[in-house]
Amino acid sequence: MTTAELPVIAAVDGSWRSYEALEWAARDAVRRGLPLTIVHVRPLNRHTSQEEQRREAEELLAESVGRVAQVAPTLHTSTLAPMDFPAAALTALSEHASLLVLGSRGLGGFRSLLIGSNSLTTASMARCPVVVVRTGRADEEGTEAAAETFSDIVAGVAADESSEAVLDFAFEAATTRPGARLRIVHGWTMFSSMLSGGPVFDRDAAAGAAERTLAELTAGRPEKYPQVEVVQEPVHGSASHTLVTASATAALTVIGRRKGGEELGFGLSSVAQTTLTHALGPVAVVPC
Repeated sequence: MTTAELPVIAAVDGSWRSYEALEWAARDAVRRGLPLTIVHVRPLNRHTSQEEQRREAEELLAESVGRVAQVAPTLHTSTLAPMDFPAAALTALSEHASLLVLGSRGLGGFRSLLIGSNSLTTASMARCPVVVVRTGRADEEGTEAAAETFSDIVAGVAADESSEAVLDFAFEAATTRPGARLRIVHGWTMFSSMLSGGPVFDRDAAAGAAERTLAELTAGRPEKYPQVEVVQEPVHGSASHTLVTASATAALTVIGRRKGGEELGFGLSSVAQTTLTHALGPVAVVPC
C-alpha cells in the first residue's frame, strides 16, 4: 500500500472534542479519496476488566461509525481498539496512516488546558502529519458557536529546507478545497535576519530579503498548482502570534515539526508549540 492509499486515522474517546475531530476526519477522508480508520485506545487500567473495556470500546466505536455514516455515508470505514497508552498506540499506528486526526483534549486532564497531553505528545512524535481539531464550541455539552465556514489554508514556513514538507502538505490540502486560498506566512525579525546572514541594520532591506525568501520557497509550486490562489505574507514580528490570529479564520493552519528529536522532547519548536496550543481552529503538524 502506497502513502497515497494509507487511511486517515481518527482517534475517539467519547468526548465531544473527539467526535468533532471524527467528523472533521471523515470529511477530509472524502476530500482525499481515502478510507477512514476509527481508533479507540483502551488505556491500561487494573481496575476495569479487559472484557468490560472491550465491550465499552465496541459500543463507542459503533456510535462513532454511526456518526460517520451521517456525515459521509459512502465513506469506507474500519475500527481498531488497541490496549496501550494513548500516545504510544497512536504514534505506532501513524506509521501506517496518511493523516492522524485528534481532538484538542479528551475526557481526562484539566479543564483549563487548551490542549491535552496525549494530543500534544502524539503531534510531537507521530510519523505522519497530525491534525489537532479545535472548532470553537463553547462548552463541554457541545453547544456550537455561530456556524461559519472558512476555506483558507494558512501555512507557517521557516527560511530553510524544513518548509518543503509544510508547503507540499498545504498545497495538497488547498487543492482538495475548491476556492481555497493558501496564505503562506513567514515571520521575521532583525535578529533572525542577522542569524541567516541577511541585513542587520536596514529594516527595509530585511523586509525585502524576507519577501525574496518566500518567493524562493514557493518557486515552481504556483505552476504545479494553478488552481490554488497563493498569498505570500512576510510578517515582521512574532510568527506564532500571526499564525494564531490567522487560525481563527482558517480551515486549516499548517506548521512543521523537525524529525529526529522526538525521544528528547525536541519535536516541536517554540513557534509550533505556541501555535498548536493557542490556535483557534484545526492545526496540522507536519514532520519535516
